[in-house]
Amino acid sequence: MMAAKLQKWRNLSGRLDRISRSDAVPSIRLLHEGPDTMEELLDRHLAKKEKPLINDDEAEFLNRRRLTSTRREALSLYRDILRATRFFMWTDRRGILWRDVLRENARKEFEAARFETDPEVITRLLIGGSDAVSSALDKLAEKQKEMIELKRRGDQQ
Repeated sequence: MMAAKLQKWRNLSGRLDRISRSDAVPSIRLLHEGPDTMEELLDRHLAKKEKPLINDDEAEFLNRRRLTSTRREALSLYRDILRATRFFMWTDRRGILWRDVLRENARKEFEAARFETDPEVITRLLIGGSDAVSSALDKLAEKQKEMIELKRRGDQQ
């Protein structure tokens, strides 16, 4: 059995050797001969540049939509801040309402980040601002509950 397989391979190699020597079949290329042209070699071995899935107009449209979305979110956050500051009606050491101090600081921060274009930074600022408003309102609610409890205890005694 092994001898038959060996004989088969010898016959095949002999045929290939004769084909490569004869000029009758020049179109057959063997594996070790390589590419015909330089372009074929480069096409085979260089990474091809992938075409973008969207063209420039679509990319600009998506970028504008994203910016519009972040502007909308920023405006919504600013309105939330203004609504939340209504609850801060006591004054600081200088006699200025905390509401006005908080609104002024919010305005300064929004103006400082007005021309920010990096989407990652904008998102971080929006999330940080939203978290700050939520935590301030939570702390305010806790303090008001404590004050109500103290008042109830004082009324009961």
